[in-house]
Amino acid sequence: MQVWKFGGTSVGKPERMHSIRNLITEDGQRKIVVLSALSGTTNALISIGESLKANNDSEAIEKIDSLYAHYQAFIKDLYKTQEGYNNGQAIVDKEFSFIRSLVNIKPFTIKQDKEIVAEGELLSTQMFEAYLREEGVSSTLLPALDFMLIDADNEPVLSFTEEKLSAMLSQLSDTQIFITQGFICRNPRGEVDNLKRGGSDYTASLIGGAIRAEEIQIWTDIDGMHNNDPRIVKRTFPVRELTFEEAAELAYFGAKILHPSTITPAKMRGVPVRLKNTMEPNAYGTLIAHKTTESEIKAIAAKDGITAIYIHSTRMLNAYGFLTKVFEIFEKYKTPVDMITTSEVSVAVTIDNPEHLADISAALSQIADLEEHDRNQSIICIVGDFKADKAGVALKVIEAMKDIPIRMIAYGASEHNISLLVDTKDKNAALNALNEGLFKFE
Repeated sequence: MQVWKFGGTSVGKPERMHSIRNLITEDGQRKIVVLSALSGTTNALISIGESLKANNDSEAIEKIDSLYAHYQAFIKDLYKTQEGYNNGQAIVDKEFSFIRSLVNIKPFTIKQDKEIVAEGELLSTQMFEAYLREEGVSSTLLPALDFMLIDADNEPVLSFTEEKLSAMLSQLSDTQIFITQGFICRNPRGEVDNLKRGGSDYTASLIGGAIRAEEIQIWTDIDGMHNNDPRIVKRTFPVRELTFEEAAELAYFGAKILHPSTITPAKMRGVPVRLKNTMEPNAYGTLIAHKTTESEIKAIAAKDGITAIYIHSTRMLNAYGFLTKVFEIFEKYKTPVDMITTSEVSVAVTIDNPEHLADISAALSQIADLEEHDRNQSIICIVGDFKADKAGVALKVIEAMKDIPIRMIAYGASEHNISLLVDTKDKNAALNALNEGLFKFE
């Protein structure tokens, strides 16, 4: 069995749902299909929630009516028969009845906020599964809220998913296509929760790992992971193969096609992940697996919103325990560090979450001197095969960046990653310079 995931743009129009129906049924194989909310829906639901939190009920009702009208127009073009349309209308009416009921709940808490955001996936999956049944496809809806669970640390409980899915699938051995929701789950209190934005990729990987799938396919609107950001760099190309480690580095450091958490469950269970294009389904895409063809430099990604913290202390000289104290502070405030460089008396680190920056700075000031933080920074990640016995890779990177100021360099901690810190205003120039300097174009 395979697991296929389709994002919001892939299901954002009725004709695209029609195309997905053809894609998932043409090979005759059993598969679990994970769907995101229709494009624009999650943002619309978040906006409704913001109005309700602000006690602006009239504004919220106006936004609900607008979204409802969109769905009514959608189902008119989705279904081909009166019976199919009636089923679609019943689904839309049921879910919007729940959304409207939240207007009367005071105060509007985070619990209701998560319930309303989940409606996007609940709508798209029910509508699509009803369409498959109208088309005579052997299909079943698997409610993600019955098998996706996160623990107190917001981490998915894979063993729970394995147990529940195994039981569900064993009772449905004749079904060809299973439809389920991405993104949504339950928390330890049994409440509706989610895997954060972009979490549908994560859902697909967790399901694929749980059932030991033959392959996980992530379908988007571009043909695989590109060697650079095509929104910024003109000459890019899809990377045919990546290792799990390489893909994880690229996803974490800004490659938008893949959610950063996606790779872990697939890697744990050894399930290959393939990135495919719904617009060009016959294109090879990008295959992510344990082993791939060797290539010195494969791809580049960039991550914005970075803050650099510079820590100085003469007490570091021949001292032990200083770094422990530094990182205990970041641990206390649950703030991950992306990059770190050290000298005898200085440490420089970067973070991408400034929520607790003031508290972290105050605590660090008790044990060291701080420079003014550098905000509006970007990390550029160059990914490839950088084994220790390879010579000249760093030189190529530095040579390509000869006209652009570099704030920090991290090299050697990983065989797959060289990271550079630059001012965000220099990011676009850096991506273009690296693209021309590191890849050969005819």
